[in-house]
Amino acid sequence: MAQVKKAQTDDGAKGDLRNLPFAFREYSPEKLKEALHKMYLIRRFEEGAEESYTRGLIHGTMHLSIGQEASAMGICLPLEENDMIGSTHRGHGHCIAKGADIGRMFAEFFGKETGYCKGRGGSMHIADVSKGNLGANGIVGGGIPIAVGAALSAKKQKNGKVVISFFGDGANNEGAFHEALNMASVWKLPVVFVCENNGYGMSTSTKRSTAVENIADRAAAYNMPGVIVDGNNLSDVAEAAHEAIERARRGEGPTLIENKTYRLRGHSKSDRNRYRTKEEIEDWATNRDPIARFEADLKTYGLIDDAEIETIRTNVEKEIADAIEFAKNSPSPDLSNLTRDVYTD
Repeated sequence: MAQVKKAQTDDGAKGDLRNLPFAFREYSPEKLKEALHKMYLIRRFEEGAEESYTRGLIHGTMHLSIGQEASAMGICLPLEENDMIGSTHRGHGHCIAKGADIGRMFAEFFGKETGYCKGRGGSMHIADVSKGNLGANGIVGGGIPIAVGAALSAKKQKNGKVVISFFGDGANNEGAFHEALNMASVWKLPVVFVCENNGYGMSTSTKRSTAVENIADRAAAYNMPGVIVDGNNLSDVAEAAHEAIERARRGEGPTLIENKTYRLRGHSKSDRNRYRTKEEIEDWATNRDPIARFEADLKTYGLIDDAEIETIRTNVEKEIADAIEFAKNSPSPDLSNLTRDVYTD
């Protein structure tokens, strides 16, 4: 660890510093450890939600992003507090990476008054405007035009904000995707489009549904950079996000980033997962797990040891347990408030 600190402060060591991956040059050891903490928090939050669903504490369905933690965290790492994101039906990781309170998230899942939408929205509609989270969206591609609208507002107000628009590979074949990218490019809006390509739109492989090999190739049609990234490598994702965000802040317009990643669970809780082989899932889980890879990099560069990793895991377990307990003990909605927040005065 001392050697890395020296590289950050000693001009004579800059040659060594340049050989480090982007995230290890750009961010402090504390910031990187916090990123690992949040990646664990995303993973355990979703596993906790899955367990709660199995126990009958959560009704309806949910879409888990277990295996995609580096995409959410890497994109949000360069963002400032007042920057904004728009999310998807698979958006728990985005919410947590942008600073959402997991107690309020669990409460929303449980249908409680203390949830982000007072228990009315559930998994697919969590929003936290105070943290710049404009909300998840149950409509495939539905959040993309919203992000473009927010970016237009930011440009008109000249407030320096950048908007991230998360969406999945299925959304790249929606008309809203093409219209939004075209408009954002014509007006040079401060928005970054992030496609989390996990290989499948529900049960349909992108190889069967999308005419181009890479979704980022479609950026050329709208005169913007298209960047293909290993979405399970936090440093690579953060580097692409950093460059795109800085470009947007300079007034040079949008970028399309394609994070190649993988969801280890099915599309939703009703997915019987018969369209993928066990070998394919096991390969991604064993050899390309984003948390294990980032953890290994932190150890390689001397920024963390096994004891610190265990402390992070222990702290996350307590945070998850406390959040679930908060949700359990929160009040349920009252029928007398059924139409509250539906109409304005």
